Amino acid sequence: MIFRQLFEPLSSTFTYLLGCEATGQAVLIDPVVNSIDRDLAELQRLGLTLACTLDTHLHADHITGALHLKERTGCRIAAPAMERLPCVDIGVVEGVPLPVGSLAIQALHTPGHTDSHFAYLLGERVFTGDALLIDGCGRTDFQNGSAAELYRSVHGKLFALPDEQLVYPGHDYQGRQVSSIGQEKARNPRLGQGRTLAEFEQIMAGLKLPYPKFIDHALPGNRLCGVCPDDLPEQMQAYCGRMTESPQG
Repeated sequence: MIFRQLFEPLSSTFTYLLGCEATGQAVLIDPVVNSIDRDLAELQRLGLTLACTLDTHLHADHITGALHLKERTGCRIAAPAMERLPCVDIGVVEGVPLPVGSLAIQALHTPGHTDSHFAYLLGERVFTGDALLIDGCGRTDFQNGSAAELYRSVHGKLFALPDEQLVYPGHDYQGRQVSSIGQEKARNPRLGQGRTLAEFEQIMAGLKLPYPKFIDHALPGNRLCGVCPDDLPEQMQAYCGRMTESPQG
């Protein structure tokens, strides 16, 4: 398998490129609209054809590149079927593998950050989106989030994976790139270290996080698979423009 971890610094989002060496087919997990030129250049450099994009959930902090990538490459759009988005070509459900060439991506429904959040499992790697971050997790106070549901998702599905399973999160804000299930079980201050459900709920209730600054623009755009809103404030134009620099992780 061909694998690349790409980083978009404005929203600190990781995009993952997975390619089948036998067929040259590829998927981009959680592409970001202002980094599609980078993604297309990487696909071309590797000699890969984009078969589909795949989002873990309906993002609130950036706009997906799914629609623009489809327009430019003819790829299909895959996303959680629970969202019932008319623009989606492949509705992802748990228990039904998503084939990309010879690769078979397993979908795990991991609600809590949002009610339709999915993680994706392929070989030694699990792509956890915002459900499980390195030493953290996504917030649970909007988009039908639930601390109790997230706790059950992580402990019942992600922490049930082998300790050596590599964890590739949807974001990191401190320059880290990868963890493991064993490390998160041992070190994660919110969900690991033997935390109980009650302790986790107390931690999440006490975060008192500010209202997401981009959510009112991102959610409508992402329900259309990646349309930048016309009313985007000037200070947020970079979220939809072409990024001149986007370091790779």
